[in-house]
Amino acid sequence: MDASVSNAVSASLYMNQAQTAQQAQMQVFRESLDNQEQQVSALMESATAGSGSQQNLASEGNLGTQINTFA
Repeated sequence: MDASVSNAVSASLYMNQAQTAQQAQMQVFRESLDNQEQQVSALMESATAGSGSQQNLASEGNLGTQINTFA
């Protein structure tokens, strides 16, 4: 077999393996992003759900107009 044909076949097989590995990495990356999306959504929901019980800042005076100190 000609060396150039052998090199072309080897390169093609290597590229195929690299593409398969890249697809697997992208699948893991997508799953990781989906998990992060779910976690952030849950965090945002818990933050907005708790805001209804918090009191508003004072609208006048020297104290309580900038920082809500209720925990």
